[in-house]
Amino acid sequence: MLHLSSALCLAASLLAALPVNADGLYTKKSPVLQVNQKSYNQLIANSNYTSIVEFYAPWCGHCQNLKPAYEKAAKSLDGLAKVAAVNCDEDENKPFCGQMGIQGFPTLKIVTPGKKPGKPRVEDYQGPRSTKGIVDSVVDRIPNHVKRVTDKNLDEWLSEDEEAPKAILFTEKGTTSGLIRALAIEFLGGIKVSQIRNKESNAVEKFGITEFPSLVLLPGDGKEHIVYDGELKKGPMVEFLSQAASPNPDPAPASEKAKKSPKSSSPEKKPKASEPSESEDSTAEAKPSVLSQVNTPAPPIETLSTPEALQLSCLSSKSGTCVLALLPESSDAEPTGPAKEALDSLAEVGHKHTQRKTKLFPLYNIPASNTAAKTIRSELNLPEDAQSVEVIALNARRGWWRQYDPSETADYGSVRVEAWIDAIRLGEGSRNKLPEGIVVEAEHLEKKAEHDEL
Repeated sequence: MLHLSSALCLAASLLAALPVNADGLYTKKSPVLQVNQKSYNQLIANSNYTSIVEFYAPWCGHCQNLKPAYEKAAKSLDGLAKVAAVNCDEDENKPFCGQMGIQGFPTLKIVTPGKKPGKPRVEDYQGPRSTKGIVDSVVDRIPNHVKRVTDKNLDEWLSEDEEAPKAILFTEKGTTSGLIRALAIEFLGGIKVSQIRNKESNAVEKFGITEFPSLVLLPGDGKEHIVYDGELKKGPMVEFLSQAASPNPDPAPASEKAKKSPKSSSPEKKPKASEPSESEDSTAEAKPSVLSQVNTPAPPIETLSTPEALQLSCLSSKSGTCVLALLPESSDAEPTGPAKEALDSLAEVGHKHTQRKTKLFPLYNIPASNTAAKTIRSELNLPEDAQSVEVIALNARRGWWRQYDPSETADYGSVRVEAWIDAIRLGEGSRNKLPEGIVVEAEHLEKKAEHDEL
C-alpha cells in the first residue's frame, strides 16, 4: 500500500501529464470565475461581495493539485462569495499579476469590500489549501449588514423607516450565518435585514414563529408579514424577498465564465528545462517577465561526509526535521542519473526558500562514503542496492521519518520533490516511527564534542 505522501506525489505527476485547457486550468463549465484585469475591477473590486482570487500558471503542479479543492470551494460558496482565478501565464495578465505582487504560484488573495466603492481590502490567504479551509476563511470575511435585534429593541427597529421593507431571520444560533449575510448584501439598501434569537419570546410570539430557523418578510406599506416556507437556499430565498424589493445588480459571473481571452486559443506554455519548477509562494519559480526578477543558479545542498556530522545535525535527540539524500556508491567524481536529479531538485527547492527569505528545514547530501548512511538504510529497511538513491525526511526530536517514493519511473524531478517537501511542511501525509537506537542523546554528543576539542 502506498503511503499518502507517495500517493500525493503520484497524483501530482499524473495531473502534470494531463493536457491543460486552452483557457487555463479552468473550463467554461467550471464554477470558478475566470477574470483578467478589466473583469477583475468590474466583478471583484467593485462588488459588494467578498471574493477569493487565485493567481496561477497552468504548468504549475501546485496549482493543478489545488484545482479540485478550489472548484469544490467555488460550489460551496456559490451565492455567498465569489471564487475567481487569474491565469498569470497569459501575456495580457502578466502586468496585472505583477501589480498584485504575485511572487509565486498559486497565490490566493481574499478581496473584501471596503468603505469606498472600488477600494476593497486585499489580503493574502494564509490558511490550508483545502476546501474547508478556503470556505471557512471566505465566509468569515463576508460583510455583516444584519442587525441583531432583541425583545428590548424590536419595536425601535421596526419603527425605523416604517414604510420600507424588512426581513427577519428567527434562529436558534447566536452567530450570523454566511447565508443571511449574503442575503443582506443582495438587498443592501432595499431591505433591512435583522436576526432574532429563539429565546426572545416576545418577538417569537409577535410573529407566530414555531420553527427555527424561519425567515419573515415585512413588505412595508402596512402590509402583513409573510413567513417563508421554502428551502433554506439563497436562490429561492432571494426570489421570496424580491416581491418586496429588487436585488442589487451585481455583474453575473456566468457571462464572464464563457468569455475567451484574446490569448485563449494559444497553446499551453510549458516551462523550459532551465526554468525553476513551481512552488507555493516561490519568487524563484515565477518568470522574470511577470516579476522582473532574475533567477540565479541554485547552489548545491550541504554535504555531511562523516557520521559525527550527520548525528549532530539530524540524529541528535534535539534535532528537528532534516531531509537527507542518501547517495549510491559511484566511481564517478560527480553524481549522475537519478542521484544528480535528486540533488538538483533539492538544491532548487532550498534556493527558492532562500530567495524569498522563508525558513525551510535543512537539506543534506549524504554520500555513500559516510558509513552512517548504510546504518540508516539498514535501520529503516531501505533498499541497500548500491545503485539506489533514497530521499528521506526525519525528525529525531519527535521520532518520525518518511520516505520519498520516486515511483517506478525513478522520478526525482523538482515538481514531485517539491510537492513532497511541501506536504511535510504542511504536516500532511503519514509518518513512520523511527526505530530505537538510531537517535543519539544530545548530551552524549555534546560530551563527545567537548572531549574531541580537548
